[in-house]
Amino acid sequence: MLDIKITKTEAPRPKPTGELGFGKVFTDHMFLMDYTEGQGWHDARIVPYGEISLSPAAMVFHYGQEMFEGLKAYRGADGAVRLFRPDMNGQRTNTTNERICIPQIPVADFVQAVSAAVSMDADWIPTAPGTSLYIRPFIIATEPFLGVQVSKRYLFAIILSPSGSYYPGGLKPVGIWVEDDYVRAVRGGVGFAKTGGNYAAGLAAQVKAYGAGYAQALWLDGVERKYIEEVGAMNIFFKIDGKVITPALNGSILPGVTRDSVMTLCRDWGIPVEERRISIDEIIEAHHAGVLEEVFGTGTAAVIAPVGKLRYKDDVFVITEEEIGALSQRLYDTVTGIQLGDIPDKFGWSVIL
Repeated sequence: MLDIKITKTEAPRPKPTGELGFGKVFTDHMFLMDYTEGQGWHDARIVPYGEISLSPAAMVFHYGQEMFEGLKAYRGADGAVRLFRPDMNGQRTNTTNERICIPQIPVADFVQAVSAAVSMDADWIPTAPGTSLYIRPFIIATEPFLGVQVSKRYLFAIILSPSGSYYPGGLKPVGIWVEDDYVRAVRGGVGFAKTGGNYAAGLAAQVKAYGAGYAQALWLDGVERKYIEEVGAMNIFFKIDGKVITPALNGSILPGVTRDSVMTLCRDWGIPVEERRISIDEIIEAHHAGVLEEVFGTGTAAVIAPVGKLRYKDDVFVITEEEIGALSQRLYDTVTGIQLGDIPDKFGWSVIL
């Protein structure tokens, strides 16, 4: 169990009013903890939110040894503050850490740190529909050394951001650009890890997608360039002829917490779920046959993001007449209902602070 020292800010800032946007406003405090080789993780503390001072030679700047996570806190109508499956974020933190040689953090310590940070700034949790307190834990290599090796020092930090919908249109279906030029990840790489380099590798395709009026880029596999993997900020699902299909985790796809939750719910409702390889050609054929019933993304930031159209090469495929599908709506209502405490949590996913 962590011994967390707390230093409260002497200059609390005013809470935001109006539209929040996503990831633009930050709370009064942050959690920090250091790692030193031979000593382990130490000096857990909550301090006023502020700048972090690092050597220009800090290894994170030069060799990219960095990871991050994302989860949310919610305040329900009953006044309780809830986290949604934070243990899974802790487990995924260690999966990423193992891949990029960052020391493990016990899952219980991760959850304790997140809980303490949220409790400290609980009065920042927004309550308007569609809002939440976004939580960003991250770890960076801080040892000052210009040489390609594993760092001997790290900083674990947690910052908090009261946020609205990830997409400006909320649940309005988004357009997805199927990327057929750049490659994000391959099996054996770091595609399954939540490390910044994955997202840097996706920026060029994201710029292309934005420029053409699409919200996100959908990646194909890096070898055959035909099997669907994931969207830049989401896992992806297809409802085809009554079945829900999502790409199987293959080492280059992020194991999303919301992805797992959606599959659990669908199976609980008796909806067939398949995790397997699925090609873009199969999606196009299903669309032409009239059996591509819904497409939606899943992720912590957006929860459920209905997809209204897919662009692949020179063709654009409109889905559900660019309206939210019945399953997408049901999943969104159920997941957010559990997160807010409006729906009984039969799976034990919520942690009440």
